[in-house]
Amino acid sequence: QVQLEESGGGLVQAGDSLRLSCAASGGTFSSRVVAWFRQAPGKEREFVAASVGSGYSFYGYYEDSVKGRFTISRDNAKSAVNLQMNSLKPEDTAAYYCAARSSLSSSFRNPTIYDYWGQGTQVTVSS
Repeated sequence: QVQLEESGGGLVQAGDSLRLSCAASGGTFSSRVVAWFRQAPGKEREFVAASVGSGYSFYGYYEDSVKGRFTISRDNAKSAVNLQMNSLKPEDTAAYYCAARSSLSSSFRNPTIYDYWGQGTQVTVSS
């Protein structure tokens, strides 16, 4: 049973950077789709970014509001997926969740397709 654990959240000021990490235990990140979602209080969970592919070939996909600011990457040696977040804005404030799916899917923006979820890490951006 794969377990996911996020780390790297915190309180920062607008314009600062954070790097979130999602580590897998009980298995490796052979998952074909690994994604980050976020959920702000009173809002639905929303897609942020996904790493989709297999072997050593992965592609990153991003929600429009984070394109050019966030970068998703894989560290296969550490069974981890990272989310580098630059130029943070107050509207990025949310709990960030890592999710993984074993098989490929084109519906990676849909949170219901994922097999595994982490517990989340809080990101707070002050203005």
